[in-house]
Amino acid sequence: MLCDYVIHELCQFFGANSSPILSAHLTPYNATGPAITPPIESFKSVTSEPPSPPSKPIVLVGMMGAGKTSVGRKLAEFYGTTFIDADDEIVDAAGCSIEDIFTVYGETAFRDVEERVITRILGEAPCVLATGGGAFMNDKVRAQIKEAAISIWLKAELGVLIQRTSRRNDRPLLRTGNPAEILRKLSTERNPVYATADIIVETSNESLTETLNKIITSLSEQTLADDGAH
Repeated sequence: MLCDYVIHELCQFFGANSSPILSAHLTPYNATGPAITPPIESFKSVTSEPPSPPSKPIVLVGMMGAGKTSVGRKLAEFYGTTFIDADDEIVDAAGCSIEDIFTVYGETAFRDVEERVITRILGEAPCVLATGGGAFMNDKVRAQIKEAAISIWLKAELGVLIQRTSRRNDRPLLRTGNPAEILRKLSTERNPVYATADIIVETSNESLTETLNKIITSLSEQTLADDGAH
């Protein structure tokens, strides 16, 4: 009986779609004997070049807790391009934490720095960019993303957002009242705007691999459509 590893590699070699694009490490299995050691060189290493990233920046938008950073890192890894977290860049530009910016200078000052940082990033080399939850609500930022990038809304159910954000206490907007109610209000306000993104991907009840596969497939389809339009 063929082990899972061999089946996986054959599918990759012949272009079949029976396994995830970014699958986890597969442990070979032999029902009647010891595990089969996979060959050192896999089919993937001799069949094709690594996938080319889109020519535009890929910008992930959505609520806090939607998984923009974790998905963004893996997406950039898949395409062999740079991952940038807008919040990290804001901290570097401001010289203090996001929490301190909110506390000392207020949200308006934070949004101003956020806009400047995202504008700069969009003008540089294509990358995968994870934005803060409120960035896409800025009309100017949204217009720039529409013009210069491919936007992807990572859409998650409210219950999932509440669960994920409860693991951290460094989100300024959630420290002004009941976190669940704040998330509910923000989702109601923001979701219609997030829905204008180029690509929408549900992230609530699926694995990171499934989310990545959806994004990669959608990006490939969009690239083909853009090429056909020209």
